[in-house]
Amino acid sequence: MEDLNYHSRVLEQVASLDMSVDKSKQLKIIEKISQSGKVGQEALLHLLVDRCVVKKQHVEGLDGLIFECLYFNGIDDIKQRLNSYFSCGLIKLNSSFKLNYQPLQDSLIIHDFEEADKLTQSYLCLLASLSQKSSRDWLYFTDVFSLPCEDLYILDKLWRIYSRDKFGFSIQRKIWLSTNYNWELFWSIIGWHINGIPVRYPREFTWNLNAPDGHLPLFNQLRGVQVISALFNHRVWSKDELL
Repeated sequence: MEDLNYHSRVLEQVASLDMSVDKSKQLKIIEKISQSGKVGQEALLHLLVDRCVVKKQHVEGLDGLIFECLYFNGIDDIKQRLNSYFSCGLIKLNSSFKLNYQPLQDSLIIHDFEEADKLTQSYLCLLASLSQKSSRDWLYFTDVFSLPCEDLYILDKLWRIYSRDKFGFSIQRKIWLSTNYNWELFWSIIGWHINGIPVRYPREFTWNLNAPDGHLPLFNQLRGVQVISALFNHRVWSKDELL
């Protein structure tokens, strides 16, 4: 009877996980369920598989939180089963340019955000076809308009899902909009300026989840705001799936 009540409590906790719950509360609930042992972790895995594999729902922040918890803290059996369902990660990678984004997904899964940032900058240059135009490895604002929506969406979603919705272009854009386009305030909020002084790459940036929201991925603000402004005004952000 005691085991039955215990299972029921775990299932009630899992049932309380829905998209209307605040992210911080979701994380606390997930951690509590995970700490209950195999019963809780199996319930979380079942929920993740049901949402992403059986029902084929769009991957959301909740799925990223469950995946992260099981990936880093799951018992061996659960980790093996997680890998059997999601050997390449949660996000299906369909690039319009046929680029392989799996290295980026792999880096983000293990929270190697510094490597993920380097890869992201490389992908952006490839998407702008800079390798065919010149030897430079940075973007002009005119390059940004040619970036395909599908690929920008993938890059952004990878960052959001594996960072608890802390990082990504769309997260940065929301913060920028909330400042009423005040760049100095924006730099300060996301931690790229401290007391009005730009932080130095790479050692002064924070390459973990303790960073402020919108801290990553990086853009070289020392070159001015035209490039990042063009990105924030890209047509991809009018797409329904990012609203």
